[in-house]
Amino acid sequence: LQLVQEKHVSGWDDPRMPTIRGLRRRGYTPEAIRAFCERIGVAKFNSTIDMLWLEDALREHLNEVAQRRMAVLRPLKVVLTNLKAGETKACTLANHPQDPACGEREVVLGREVFIEQDDFMENAPKKFFRLTPGGAVRLRGAGIIVCEEAVKDKSGNITALHCTFDPDTSALVDGKKVKGTIHWVDAATAVDAPVRLYDHLFRAENPDKAPEGGTFLDNLNPDSLETVAAKGEPSLGKCGPGQWWQFERLGYFYSDPVESKPGKPVFNRSVTLRDTWGKVSDKE
Repeated sequence: LQLVQEKHVSGWDDPRMPTIRGLRRRGYTPEAIRAFCERIGVAKFNSTIDMLWLEDALREHLNEVAQRRMAVLRPLKVVLTNLKAGETKACTLANHPQDPACGEREVVLGREVFIEQDDFMENAPKKFFRLTPGGAVRLRGAGIIVCEEAVKDKSGNITALHCTFDPDTSALVDGKKVKGTIHWVDAATAVDAPVRLYDHLFRAENPDKAPEGGTFLDNLNPDSLETVAAKGEPSLGKCGPGQWWQFERLGYFYSDPVESKPGKPVFNRSVTLRDTWGKVSDKE
């Protein structure tokens, strides 16, 4: 009640809230909640259950039912300099790699695409297998690109990458190997979509364990919500409210049932692909 009254959250249906309304709006499915309840059983005394049990139940269910799509949360423009303006290449992707019945979809690759900012590093460590100056990476379902130049503004910030595309690597099996494969979206056909990245509302697994003299509010996670202006592949622009997707390499997302409109989706991150408790604890 205090969280709502003092506006630490937007309401009882805030996707960070452990209420039925909050879980539903975040994208938790009845199947996941039932599976969670079956796993933990019924306790005869007060106890605290680790959130990862509920998250794992949701991951397992959405891995089965959520179709795959590509979206870029923090876009970095890539110009494929050996493609002509207006030139495109068709790429076919599976909607669900473990379920052929879900079919396939076609996306286009044009002269300009977006990749994640984190998928490029100028001075990369040895174990960084994504894009680097002079390095190569495979665009998921499209082919291999090689980075030729990083374009910077006056402040030294990278604003774009100039790369070349290898047309001989468009086939699913082309014999050429690179260590990294990344997702992408075509710049000309991408749709804009606000994406809300929800994390744990509290930094501690048990919020009541506050510092001496403090309250559970001292354990609030200041980074529990981040909204980004994402770019998604065209089919995401057609989805209505209340649909689940796996954004490849990013997590499972749910089109907000309250704020999404036809042709203008707003996505809530339901759960990451991996447990994030360690990351939150590191920020304490």
